[in-house]
Amino acid sequence: MQKVLGALIIVAAVVGGYLMAHGELAMLWQPAEVVIIIGAGLGSLVVANPKEVLVEMCHQIKGVFVVKRRGEEFQRQLLMLLYELLETVEEGGLKALDEHIEQPEESDLFSKYPLILQEENLMFFIADNFRLMAMGKISAHELEGFLEQELEAMEHALLLPAKSLHKVGEAMPGFGILAAILGIIITMGSIGGSVAEVGAHVAAALVGTFLGIFMCYCVMEPLSNAMGQRVKTELSALECVRTTLVAHVAGKPTLLAVDAGRKLIEQDVKPAFKQLEIWVNQFEDQRDAA
Repeated sequence: MQKVLGALIIVAAVVGGYLMAHGELAMLWQPAEVVIIIGAGLGSLVVANPKEVLVEMCHQIKGVFVVKRRGEEFQRQLLMLLYELLETVEEGGLKALDEHIEQPEESDLFSKYPLILQEENLMFFIADNFRLMAMGKISAHELEGFLEQELEAMEHALLLPAKSLHKVGEAMPGFGILAAILGIIITMGSIGGSVAEVGAHVAAALVGTFLGIFMCYCVMEPLSNAMGQRVKTELSALECVRTTLVAHVAGKPTLLAVDAGRKLIEQDVKPAFKQLEIWVNQFEDQRDAA
């Protein structure tokens, strides 16, 4: 909702200011300029990126506007899923997790945490690394090194769409100048016409420059930044998992291992340790009652 509101403010300010200066709204509608600028931008994205990056870019752009913020309930489900998985390991060993980590989407344990199941990258990151721990003895130092490399690779892949959109956004003023130059060529071809006709052609050419600058600073730059922030939020959950697993392998008790991961959650949505204790106590009470 905030992103939509921001977009409306931009449009209202730019168009409203233009109308306040007695500009004619119809003069801004130049389909040929739009085709040149938007077409050149889209073509650049297609040439510069593989299909996988373009698909992920569409997914992230959609996510900027429709995906809900990872609030308290998401953090509760993440921390309690890790707690329950580690408690299962403490009671039955890593082999006790086989039925859960082999097909997490069908696991009774994972099904209790639907918000985590919806996050495919996070769910498989958890399952894959518990599977890694179950395959053989691994030290905390080795596990931390493996997970850091994996997270670096994931961060690079997830940030590629935002970086690509940012680069094309930087080029949009150039595409606007390209459209303006073509407009000036048309203007020079009609230089023998009336002043009104020549003026209309010049105005159309300048609209191309305006659209290029507008697309850069009011659309693509803010959008690429929002995509990057969304990726950082997603990675914070993965960092939480990484730290929890490393603390567990290092021999920390389950609650302290999960608390170590809690500290990596973004500050504005990070639950307090007291709140984590409340969630754990509620889980233990339910387990004892069962």
